[in-house]
Amino acid sequence: QVQLVESGGGLVQAGGSLRLSCAASERTFRSYAMGWFRQAPGKEREFVAVIRWDIGIPYYADSVKGRFTISGDKNKSTVNLQMNSLKPEDTAVYYCAAVRRRTVVITTAAPYDDWGRGTQVTVSS
Repeated sequence: QVQLVESGGGLVQAGGSLRLSCAASERTFRSYAMGWFRQAPGKEREFVAVIRWDIGIPYYADSVKGRFTISGDKNKSTVNLQMNSLKPEDTAVYYCAAVRRRTVVITTAAPYDDWGRGTQVTVSS
């Protein structure tokens, strides 16, 4: 079972930046897409961003569009999330996830096969 390991979370003031990284434990791991979800206390897990490896196009939730940038390397099975202009409402546990097979919808949690344990991001006002 492959493991996805996140890093880079922490505490930052509103308006600041953080960069999250995720790497698969197996170098031979291949996926159709890798992305990020987040879950705030008392709320459901929500989609943040994803990148499809076949066409290299990223998708973003409206709430982070223009502030967050997803990037990565499909051959190394790594994905990063650059988060700028952070807001207190961005506070959540951020999870890295991977879809192994081609699927139509990749902006919901259901199709994802592998998940990291999460990294805490806290934005103070």
